[in-house]
Amino acid sequence: MPPAVRFGVNYTPSEGWFHHWLDFDLDSVRADLDAIAALGLDHIRVFPLWPYFQPNRTLIRPRAVDQLVALADAAAERGLDVNVDGLQGHLSSFDFLPAWTRTWHRRNLFTAEDVVDGQAAYLRTLAAALADRPNFLGMTLGNEINQFAAGPHPDPDRITADEAERWLVRLLAACAEGAPGRTHLHASYDAAWYQEDQPFTPAHSARLGAVTAVHSWVFNGTAQRHGRDSVPAEHHAAYLVELSKAWAEEPDRPVWLQEVGAPAPLVPAEHAAAFTEATVGNALDCPDLWGITWWCSHDVSRGLADFPELEYTLGLLTNDRRPKDLARVLAASAREAHPAPDVRGTALVVPADPARRPRCAPGGPVFDAFFRLVADGVRPTTVLDTRADDKEHLAARGITETVTPDQVLPTPHGGTRS
Repeated sequence: MPPAVRFGVNYTPSEGWFHHWLDFDLDSVRADLDAIAALGLDHIRVFPLWPYFQPNRTLIRPRAVDQLVALADAAAERGLDVNVDGLQGHLSSFDFLPAWTRTWHRRNLFTAEDVVDGQAAYLRTLAAALADRPNFLGMTLGNEINQFAAGPHPDPDRITADEAERWLVRLLAACAEGAPGRTHLHASYDAAWYQEDQPFTPAHSARLGAVTAVHSWVFNGTAQRHGRDSVPAEHHAAYLVELSKAWAEEPDRPVWLQEVGAPAPLVPAEHAAAFTEATVGNALDCPDLWGITWWCSHDVSRGLADFPELEYTLGLLTNDRRPKDLARVLAASAREAHPAPDVRGTALVVPADPARRPRCAPGGPVFDAFFRLVADGVRPTTVLDTRADDKEHLAARGITETVTPDQVLPTPHGGTRS
């Protein structure tokens, strides 16, 4: 029997957002976690803010680490496992980088040896503090840390793909040193899959770390092009799960849908529950899905300024901890038994060359062909063009048919390209 799919939520504290670390209130955290546990979810992903925890390269605040452990223990009391994101990094349009990496102390986040030494010490410390907690799942290096390495970030620390890989390998090793045997991973936003000059590549996501993480947001052009209730919008999370498998070296590598949400106004509040139900149901039709972790637990308080409008309403719960309709949808799915889905036997051929990633992005031929197949009732997966004739690889994945985008998409005169 394959393991059951995990259902969880990215924990956004109801009081103070992630600034709650400055005024840590364990009673407030416990009330938040009570509301999360009441939905029947089994894990949370938590976000220590890097500058608050490591304000100087050689100072990792013991009290902050103790508070993180207290949060994990409170989660355990409520039956919740915990994944910890270390390098925050970037959250909800705000960057949180310690002063020792910026302005007068500006050094590349990924290649400056002393900076990376400091990051490794920080991640190792957090992991070690939680290593003996049974409910500690493991570390994620940071939240969408790849956004610091290329545009559209306004001030990126540019690196090569080889430099990105060395950084990932070094810091994943630091996590394993702190907490051996746990599920340590890294997470990129979808530029890793779609943007030609992004140095964090699909191969990095699908081959480094214990599981592959994907973050699905339909405000990336999907909902704008196709609408909130379209096949591409409702299957976008499933698409990223299946797209990731083209680069994986193990045929059954787990994939974690680590972030997915219903962003207004592209998904209006009155349609959020339907979008959630469709998105979750379609993701559950993907073999080897480790889990679904919704973004996010609680709405951002309107008392906090300058967030993009959509960030205020992404919670399963309101700011005063009341469940919304989409929370009830996710809770119902979390409580159901989900049989393992059948193998996906049809594979769409995708380019292995990272410079050709835009073909996989919204509006690209791989993207459009995938959803044409879905609309026609096919359950596609993906395979690299360099493996499309590898019978042993195809057999290991249960793939019986490969198709190219040109064979799927209609020509301007009707029919399909030959």
